Amino acid sequence: MGEPMAASLRRCGYEVTASTYRRREAIERLRATGVREAADPAAVAAASDVVIVCVPDAPQVEEVLFAERGVAAGAKPGSVVVDMSTISPVASRAFAQRLGERGVEFADAPVSGGPARAREGTLAIMVGASERTFERIEPVLRAMGTPHHLGPVGMGETVKLVNQIIIANVMIANAEALVFARKAGANLDAVRDVLASATASNYVLEKWLPKTWLAGTFEGGFALDLLRKDVAAALDAARVIDHPMPATALAYQLYTTRSAQGDGTLDYSAITKSYERILGD
Repeated sequence: MGEPMAASLRRCGYEVTASTYRRREAIERLRATGVREAADPAAVAAASDVVIVCVPDAPQVEEVLFAERGVAAGAKPGSVVVDMSTISPVASRAFAQRLGERGVEFADAPVSGGPARAREGTLAIMVGASERTFERIEPVLRAMGTPHHLGPVGMGETVKLVNQIIIANVMIANAEALVFARKAGANLDAVRDVLASATASNYVLEKWLPKTWLAGTFEGGFALDLLRKDVAAALDAARVIDHPMPATALAYQLYTTRSAQGDGTLDYSAITKSYERILGD
């Protein structure tokens, strides 16, 4: 996600400095577009007024921010860190407090839309920040998509996790229902045609499954383990506010079971394999 997001910033005329997190291939391609390479996150921060972080989970965010040569080591007082990872809002608020003690502002701004919309610069961006911080970063975010200011730090992650809770459960509902339909002898194309105009219509059924499971592939898409991580973050946030989410807890166990079967890197529609095996398909 970071590579197409950085490319979108360059297309809009921003000067971009980046450092490698795990693999060099992306930075090499970005250098060809005019992105400057820095040795580490501290050097990126020293060269930037706005620092954008997009990594898999809270431990990686903490590493990027607070390692010996992390962002905090190079960030100037008054600069802004925008974390576009999907993590627990509990972690986001803790990071904001630690950076605030150094005079650095913070926003959580997770995205939805995947690599395709990142390349187009049309991501949905959910932002948690103070009004002042949002005003500062809004033009930068608009280079990557449509930002929605949803409240103080942590609220961007909260709304993103709402999205993940829904898609995790809706995918399971689709898998369970469609495998049932096929087992009962129904034509799945006919089923989908009917449901498209019925109350069960949903994005996953209409747009996602035809490109993955129904097309005979689980490659690409959104990795099951990434969704499982997001669901875990949602459950973590729910525990803090003593809010029960039994369906989501069950979804987490179902995705964890599928991951244990070796499918964590596949698209999360691979959850259908569990239902096919239960029913002997």
